Amino acid sequence: MSKKLFSPTRLGNLELTNHIAMAPMTRCRAIDNIPNDLMATYYRQRAGAGLIITEGTAPSANGLGYARIPGVFSNEQVAGWRKVTDAVHADQGKIFLQIMHTGRVSHPANMPAGAEVLAPSAVNVESKMYVDGQGELDMPTPRAMEITDIEQAIQEYVTAAQNAIAAGFDGVELHGANGYLIDQFLHPGPNQRTDNYGGSIENRCRFLLEVVERVTAAIGVERTGIRLSPYGVYNNIPMHDELDATYNYLAQELSGKVVYLHLVDHSTMGTPEVPLAIKQSIRNHFNGTIILSGGYNAERAEADLQSGLGDLVAFGRPFIANPDLAERLESGAELQAPDHSTFYMPGAAGYTDYPTLAASTN
Repeated sequence: MSKKLFSPTRLGNLELTNHIAMAPMTRCRAIDNIPNDLMATYYRQRAGAGLIITEGTAPSANGLGYARIPGVFSNEQVAGWRKVTDAVHADQGKIFLQIMHTGRVSHPANMPAGAEVLAPSAVNVESKMYVDGQGELDMPTPRAMEITDIEQAIQEYVTAAQNAIAAGFDGVELHGANGYLIDQFLHPGPNQRTDNYGGSIENRCRFLLEVVERVTAAIGVERTGIRLSPYGVYNNIPMHDELDATYNYLAQELSGKVVYLHLVDHSTMGTPEVPLAIKQSIRNHFNGTIILSGGYNAERAEADLQSGLGDLVAFGRPFIANPDLAERLESGAELQAPDHSTFYMPGAAGYTDYPTLAASTN
């Protein structure tokens, strides 16, 4: 069957056991926004992935959009993440922390006192946000970031990256996809600025590139990846005429400046399909590792690895119900179906209680 998918490979200075990445997935188990023992168990169970990319993790209180998502800006959070990295490394896994500032995709009820909902411009998301004990609430109009807010946010990414390394992570993934803060800067609609951070493609990409420059200066290019979602419309990101030009520009600018570029195609979940042409163009412009994700099975993953379109393939939801996904894919075993009702609820149910292939056949 498949060969390359299950063979060892390299990512920067890291040796990976296979070409499989576990995609970042919000799971909302971080009570008080602090990583815990349950999360350490969850990630250790999935250490058979060549690379684990964690759920989105806030670099500051202002980045805490959802209920019970973890942060990486306090001593308690760093200590909690150390439990996770120690657990994964004990099973020879490799793990990157995804740094996610949610920007306007937030609600004050999910944030501590003094935190603010910030965005490039004062344009709200026409959707709702779940709040424990209150249900679905309308997201408020964010405050447009001033230059001092932008400078502070960039520094928050840097500090978060440094904290991630202190917590034992092998690197970080900057979340520049899915309508969160970095992605909000990239597109007209959420970004209506008239200064150096808005207007032209170069200006709209400036925030992302400055974050990359500062983070890599702090922790190294080989420890820094970034996730992008061309044609992604999640969280009210509009389609527009400069999409291809924007991502071609970014691919060129990021080449040699990050260890990997993680491309999201959520068309299997209802977003527009990312055209093969733009994936190939990004591949041609970017000389680092490319991680592909979005609705993959083993056969399609193998084909895209063999063709050179990507270097690693990330699997998301299959990892929820199949902690030993790599083993199941390689053996051709049947995959377990996840319980969607437990995706974002606290507790072990639907989180750490899915049996491995070995356990289910005993």
